[in-house]
Amino acid sequence: MKPSTPSISARLLGSACLVALGIFLAAPTVPAQEEEFGPVVRAYLGYLRNEQEVVDDRASRREVGPTYYRHNSNRIRALRQVAIRIARETQNDYLPELEAVSRAELRLLFEKPPKVEMLRVDEVFGYTFRFLGSVRSGETFYVFARLDPYEQAEMRQKGTKSANPPEEQGPGVKVSTRSPRVTSP
Repeated sequence: MKPSTPSISARLLGSACLVALGIFLAAPTVPAQEEEFGPVVRAYLGYLRNEQEVVDDRASRREVGPTYYRHNSNRIRALRQVAIRIARETQNDYLPELEAVSRAELRLLFEKPPKVEMLRVDEVFGYTFRFLGSVRSGETFYVFARLDPYEQAEMRQKGTKSANPPEEQGPGVKVSTRSPRVTSP
C-alpha cells in the first residue's frame, strides 16, 4: 500500500495556518494593565515603552552615561504615571501633549521660567502650558500639558488670566514652544 501524500489544498491550508500562527505570535501584545485603556492611550504608553527601549539601547552601547540614563528613564516613568492617571480620571481615550521637565530644564519650555515653589495645579502659563503637577520619580519632574490651539484661542477670547502671559513678561520675552527632546549628554 502506497503512503498517501497530502493534497495541494491540504498543504496550502497547513501553510496558511502556520503563517497565521506566526503573525499572531509576532504581533505586539498589550500589557494586561493597559487593556483598560483605548487605542490612543495605549499608543502613547507604547510610545513611552519605545522611548525607554531607545534609552536602554544607548546605555547598553555605552553611548550615554549613567546620569543621563537615570534622568531620562525617570522622565519616561513620570510621563507614564501622569498619562495613566489622566486616562483613569477622565475615562476618556485622549491625552494632551505632555511635557515633563526637571527644575533645571524649565528653560526648555519657558524663556523666563516660573519659580517651582509658585507653581499651582491647573495654572496656565503664556496661554501655552497648563501645569498638571509634580511627580517624584527618582527626582522631581514638573509635568505640563501643552494647550491645543483651540484652548489657547478660547482662553484669549474669554480673557482668562494666564500666569506670565507673553505680553506681560516684558519686552522681547516670549514663551518657547519647543518640545524637550531626549538628547545626548
